[in-house]
Amino acid sequence: MKTRTSIALATIAGAVAGSMLALGVQAGGDKVAFRADYAKDTLYGTVDRYDIKQYRELWATPAAVEAARKGAPIPSGTVLTMVQYKAQLDAQGNPAKDANGRFMKGDLVGYALMEKRAGWGTEYPDDTRNGEWEYQAFKADKSVNATANLKNCFTCHKPHAGQDFVISLASLKGTKPGEAARPSGAGVVAIGGFKFGPETVSVAPGAAVTFVNTDASPHQISVTGPKPQRSAVLLKGQEAKLSFAEAGIYDYICGLHPSMKGKIEVK
Repeated sequence: MKTRTSIALATIAGAVAGSMLALGVQAGGDKVAFRADYAKDTLYGTVDRYDIKQYRELWATPAAVEAARKGAPIPSGTVLTMVQYKAQLDAQGNPAKDANGRFMKGDLVGYALMEKRAGWGTEYPDDTRNGEWEYQAFKADKSVNATANLKNCFTCHKPHAGQDFVISLASLKGTKPGEAARPSGAGVVAIGGFKFGPETVSVAPGAAVTFVNTDASPHQISVTGPKPQRSAVLLKGQEAKLSFAEAGIYDYICGLHPSMKGKIEVK
């Protein structure tokens, strides 16, 4: 999985993005075994996760890379492995960066895998199924992470059905995802690098706040508190508008990546 492109696997394919919820059908994750030889595969991408201070590597089985770069469907037997590391931190506790402005990997955190096999996925309802893909998470010692929430993998990748549920498909093809413009202006929040910018925005009562996703990973605005709101899942380039009739302070998170946080001041 290599070209140093910021993508979120969910970012493996995004994604596998961040957290995962237990599915009613536990057998799904049990189908995916740890890929001991992943480091012999192709490193096709890296991801800097600003929200959780992680550096991630994305690896793919060679046949998948060959097919993607020919424009062919991703074949059965494909395994995509996301290796998660803590980012090295500077004296202020912020991720240190190399000469190219990218995170540097520290301690190993764990692994997230997605695997495709012909006939897989038939037990899931249509609103959950990710084609023939299954997911599993592993600890740093390569044992299964039994507390991982696999449902969020399906949720995060589901909007990407048009690219076989692989969020990082552009990098798998060997092309850099196009850079989306970062909008700005009154009441506009750009989502980029797994951060909300600005993190705090002020608007008048009744005025809309516009959220624009510039990340390769999907995001979702989820307003917490006594009057919750939730946007649709936003893919790259999509936007959502939320408005608040009453003055006050409204906290929100990304519904797919809860460590991403922001605040809306209505006054």
